[in-house]
Amino acid sequence: MSTEKPSARRTTPLGDKRLRCGVIGVGRMGRHHARTYANMDNVELVGVVDSDEERRETIADQWGCKAFATVAELQAEGVDAVSIAVPTVAHRAAAEPLLREGVACLIEKPLAPDSDEAWALKQVAEDAGSVLMVGHIERFNPIMRALRREQASGLPIVPRFIEVHRVSPMTFRSVDVSVVMDMMIHDLDVILMLMDGHEPTEVTASGVPVVTEHEDICNARLVFDRPAPLGRCVVNITASRLALKTERVTRITGENAYIKIDYAAKTGTIIRRTANELQMAEVRSQLRDGRDLTDLDWHELVNIESLEIDDAEPILAEISSFLDAVRAGEPPEIDATAGFVNVRTAQRIVEAARADWASWDNPELAGRASLTESELAKIQP
Repeated sequence: MSTEKPSARRTTPLGDKRLRCGVIGVGRMGRHHARTYANMDNVELVGVVDSDEERRETIADQWGCKAFATVAELQAEGVDAVSIAVPTVAHRAAAEPLLREGVACLIEKPLAPDSDEAWALKQVAEDAGSVLMVGHIERFNPIMRALRREQASGLPIVPRFIEVHRVSPMTFRSVDVSVVMDMMIHDLDVILMLMDGHEPTEVTASGVPVVTEHEDICNARLVFDRPAPLGRCVVNITASRLALKTERVTRITGENAYIKIDYAAKTGTIIRRTANELQMAEVRSQLRDGRDLTDLDWHELVNIESLEIDDAEPILAEISSFLDAVRAGEPPEIDATAGFVNVRTAQRIVEAARADWASWDNPELAGRASLTESELAKIQP
């Protein structure tokens, strides 16, 4: 009989075995991970870790598992997979010993506080052959899943311009980091996914610290130059934690479609051009000739549809995707490379915004966070 613990180093799939799981950090997000694991079939929630004794004992009692003060105690108990939901600055310390022993890690977004630590985590996971997934939960939002189904089933949507607004009132959570790392990072992951993992060739940004010492409001302009036939896409993205109301809207203008996604209202609309080329050529000819087309119903030239939105819970979809990767021994939905690219792009935005701060008193310091050709050659997929 083998005495090997479930946490021993491995590179092989785990198949249909009952997975032993844990949660590190059971604050606002971690407690939802604990609930999800506890209610999944063929999964055992072994234990939770938190520095707050009362909090970890409360969550452990609620879901019938053990409470641990340290990651090492959970690791000694034997786990196959864990969620890590501690503050971002503690991600590496929590994840590294687990990844080195082959324990799969789902790390809440962002992967790390900076690109150096994100790269280090990526290297550890790859060297150990461990599954590392980053919890960018917006990819599992029912609206985003609907958009991806539409992309897969309909005509390709080639984005040319994307506009994003994510604003909300101040909650005084995550105020130790910029709004870029706190809120904008959600949308950066979606944008980089739509760009097939390509990083922006140019980043300009402006941010303002109002309540905290970091950017509470930030606007960034990202330029993506992708190989033909995809070409250029320009993204304008705004994040604020000082708004009077919550708004989370993304508008995508493509060559053959326009899409509006409202995360808060849980609605999505797609407008596709359906007129044939002969009809469009005739309309353009008439416009050039100065014809009065005010009686023309432009809806006859397009097709307006609502995205079909399901009611699946995003965190359940996220954790299910993570565990599917663990069972199959395959790369997860959002791997360490995607997590690293997200962090590096966010870091470039923060650096560009802070260069703008410097330019208030020293205009010659204003600059752009752009990548050189040699840098691009190293990072593009």
